[in-house]
Parts: sequence; C-alpha cells; structure tokens
Amino acid sequence: MTNAALHVARTGLDAQNERMRVIANNLANVNTTGFKRDRAQFETLAYQSITAPGAPSSADNKFATGLNLGSGVAIAATSRVDTQGSFQQTDNSLDMAIEGAGFFQITRPDGSIAYTRDGNFQLSSEGTIVTSDGMPLNPQIQVPDGATSITIAGDGTVSATLQGQTAATELGKIQTARFTNPNGLQAIGANLLTETAASGAPQIGDPGTDGRGTMRGGALEGSNVNIVEELVDMIETQRAYEVNSKLIKATDEMLQTANQQL
Repeated sequence: MTNAALHVARTGLDAQNERMRVIANNLANVNTTGFKRDRAQFETLAYQSITAPGAPSSADNKFATGLNLGSGVAIAATSRVDTQGSFQQTDNSLDMAIEGAGFFQITRPDGSIAYTRDGNFQLSSEGTIVTSDGMPLNPQIQVPDGATSITIAGDGTVSATLQGQTAATELGKIQTARFTNPNGLQAIGANLLTETAASGAPQIGDPGTDGRGTMRGGALEGSNVNIVEELVDMIETQRAYEVNSKLIKATDEMLQTANQQL
C-alpha cells in the first residue's frame, strides 16, 4: 500500500491553512481605510490517468468513464473583492473617498506611482497634500499657508479660501486611475498597489468620467470586510482542516494494519 492518500490529505491541510491566513488578514484589516477583502481560490492538482475514457476495454467495447486519481488541492490565487466599503463622514477637509471605480495616485520615494483607495490625506510642512507616510498625491496640489474652507468637489476640484479673499480659489484637480483588471494590481503594503502586466496600464482621468467613481470630500471609505461572513468562512475552514487531519489518521491506521498482516 502506498502513501498517496497521505499526500492528498497533506495538500488539503496546506490549502486550508493558507485559506485561514487569508481570512486572518481580512479580519486584521477590518478597520483599515479602503481595504478590500481577499478571497482564496482553489484548484485541483494533477491527475494520474490509470484508464483513459474511451480507451478500448475489449475488442468491441470502450471504457465509458475511465479511471483518474487526483493528487490533491492547492490555492491557485487570491482575488480582491472590489465591492464598495461603507462611507464614514469625518468632516476633515482633506479626507477623501472614491464612490465607484478608481484609485488615488501616489508618488513613491523612488519616483514610481502607486495606487490606493485610502483617502486619509494630510498636509506636509510645505503645504503639499500627502499620505500618512508623507508620500505626495499625484498630481501634486499645493495648499497656500493660511488657506481655509478647503473643499473637494465630486469631479476632484480642490478649492480653498485664501487670506484676504472672500471667494474660493481653485487650487488644482485630483485625477484618479482605473484599470481593466484591478485584481491584477500587486499589493505592496501600506495600503498601496502597483501596476502589473495583468492589471493593464492605468487609465487616468477626472473623477466621474469614463467609468471612474466620483469624489467625496470630508469622508473616508471603510473596509468592505464583513465580520460575520469571515467568521463563517473561518469555521468552514477549521472543519475542513479537521477532516483532512482525520483522513491522515485513518490512512495511517490502514497502513499499520497492512504492515501487520502482510
């Protein structure tokens, strides 16, 4: 008797363990601004074909189904679930949220562009709108010293009342990026994503145009993690892990019986 069943059960343990890690990351980021939950996708491993369907079973007959033995399971990918998170009104004039598709553009220290749904922005000492880590929004928008009543319109226009003036002055316009396949973006941490060959090139434009979502000022988009749903997935994963553990134990007992009797 071979240990093929042990190998199959081990792949089940590994896959469920990785799925539990995905669930744990979702729950850990339940309060992360703009976070999109991940979903684990499973796929079968290679099959061993003992008898091919349609192969001759005799001179006049053929096998109707054949005999194929699977070698287990693995997690093929994790995909982000891009449903809209709930909006949290903060009344902070520099907080922004995208209602619909699109990403903010962030200039990284090496000059490359990253993308995020996290609209928790601040002002740098030079008056530039930046992330919490100090990376500037792209295109850069400069807020003059002493400016008040900063507002962000649905089309991304940033306005403020300058010292000595009563009418609002336009400071610039925020542009957002959308992708043909946003699931192809690579997560790098710090709420940032980067372009890949799978995501396609960014399509830059004004919010509210060509399928891009509109901008909401004074609000943040919360995580789209549903705690109840994640807990249900966690219990399901735990049960599947236990079943694979029992399968290993049962296979081991079968092997012991075979060794003792043969």
